[in-house]
Amino acid sequence: MRALLFIFLFLCFAYALGLVLTNNTEVGVNLLFLQAPAMNLGLLLILCLILGIVIGILLALLLFRVLQNKWEVARLQKLNTSLQTQLEQAHETLDRQAQAAQLAQEGHTDITPEPVLTKEKRL
Repeated sequence: MRALLFIFLFLCFAYALGLVLTNNTEVGVNLLFLQAPAMNLGLLLILCLILGIVIGILLALLLFRVLQNKWEVARLQKLNTSLQTQLEQAHETLDRQAQAAQLAQEGHTDITPEPVLTKEKRL
């Protein structure tokens, strides 16, 4: 892996050197509000390329972080909905058991309370 990285970096350096040597014309850069001194065209191309790569990587990382947060929010909302459903089912079961116990105390012997569902039986 290190050898592959070394070869890649060497090729990038060789390409940059070739670009600087073949484009040796001096050009002035006007930055609208500032005039940069005249510099080698090849060097200017490499600086712009490096600046573009760095900005692209930073924007990609920012976009990935935003998407990761959205995925996490969606996952937590789904989990919240699932837990709300389980809570409502548990409340309904407790209400039925309480009504059955109340009816049994009042003298209705034909009503038996529902068994409590454990976590294993629900799943």
